[in-house]
Amino acid sequence: MALMTCRFFSEVLGLSTSMTVILPQQTTSQIGMTNHAKSGLHPTLFLLHGLSDDDSIWLRRTSIERYVAEMGIAVVMPQVHRSFYTDMEYGGKYWTFISKELPAIARSFFPLSHAREDNFVAGLSMGGYGAFKLALRCPESFAAAASLSGALDMAGHIERNEALFEHQLVYGERDITGTDNDLLWLLQEVDRMEGPKPLLYQCCGTEDFLYQDNQAFRKACEGTSLDFTYQEGPGGHDWGYWDTHIQDVLKWLPLKA
Repeated sequence: MALMTCRFFSEVLGLSTSMTVILPQQTTSQIGMTNHAKSGLHPTLFLLHGLSDDDSIWLRRTSIERYVAEMGIAVVMPQVHRSFYTDMEYGGKYWTFISKELPAIARSFFPLSHAREDNFVAGLSMGGYGAFKLALRCPESFAAAASLSGALDMAGHIERNEALFEHQLVYGERDITGTDNDLLWLLQEVDRMEGPKPLLYQCCGTEDFLYQDNQAFRKACEGTSLDFTYQEGPGGHDWGYWDTHIQDVLKWLPLKA
């Protein structure tokens, strides 16, 4: 595998930012590793970080590079700060960045496939929210999305936490219920639409403080026609859980043979 930290300028954000990228490499003599790369453009997993992290965290806290070595898949890990992958009321336009500018820039720098069937998104906590928001708002762009311990009921979460200052920076004073920042509403919109729908994978530990949010999303999703996989079991909001379950996500991805 090839590993790169890419620093670049974002026109949308008006600042320099970064992404960490893993690219497939065909090798036969690397000790302890079996690497595989297909010719042509690579299928891509956009892997999103949580609230307190950055684009390096998946690499630092898990063995993601080793896990994908045999799969022939690229992994793009962007930096979005504490934005909730949203065009912030008081901050940067991170939804526009993550949904439009970042994929275009990454594909201009690296040999990544544009095809819907080759593009996937996953994330943890805030990144789980971002992953499902990308897949549900852009179903024409992503074949599958996975959330690990995601903040999946943001409208309910904000109401239960009395609109914390952090939420106000992102969403302002608006009620996001029934908007395109509300995953439960987006589920219903996607279920009604024509055309391809993304596969969804959701997992959460039963001791996680976001377990209630995940139950709300699970219930809403089970009332739709979407192809939905759910997994729960003992676990908290921690890297031991995420390192284990990102391996399940990778096995679940609908990669072409």
